[in-house]
Amino acid sequence: MLEDDIAQVLISEQALRARTEELAARISCDYAGEELILLCVLKGGVAFLVDLMRCLTIPHAIDFMAISSYGNSTESSGVVRILKDLDMSIDGKHVLIVEDIIDTGRTLSYIVANLQTRHPASVRVCTLLSKPSRREVEVPVDYVGFEVPNEFVVGYGLDYAERYRNLRFIGILKPEVYRKIHIPSQELPSPQVSSADKEA
Repeated sequence: MLEDDIAQVLISEQALRARTEELAARISCDYAGEELILLCVLKGGVAFLVDLMRCLTIPHAIDFMAISSYGNSTESSGVVRILKDLDMSIDGKHVLIVEDIIDTGRTLSYIVANLQTRHPASVRVCTLLSKPSRREVEVPVDYVGFEVPNEFVVGYGLDYAERYRNLRFIGILKPEVYRKIHIPSQELPSPQVSSADKEA
């Protein structure tokens, strides 16, 4: 059972649902009457995106980006390559980036800067989780679900070696699990990075 690898449930399914509804209500109010595009950074943000968009009461479009950030086994270098770009133009549109977790902020900073060159009406950020203690590049974050401690968390879209995304809660992974799963060294989970940072 995947749950056996979890040391602690950090955020319950019920808390995730309630906070997502709160964020959706704020976003629906803030963007009322505007053309909104939800931009999900693959892969970790997908679960959050799906539940968030179901709670919105305003029309919106969705699009996706996939990013590769090169670095050593423990951190993202900030050198970024776009693996999948947007399918639609954002010229004159309001863009809301939907992230699973913001850690160092390096890759998110690149994404925001890249999008700004495409002349959107605005670019803002909504993240399910934030680790402010890990921040190296300050990026304005407009909507935050939860601030979390510097632990490796999985579930609700967040993975370790492509496992645990399907858990309905956010949990802290047991350290001994790292030694049981054989994965390439560049995917080692310290420190944790966003889906944008760790997609290779």
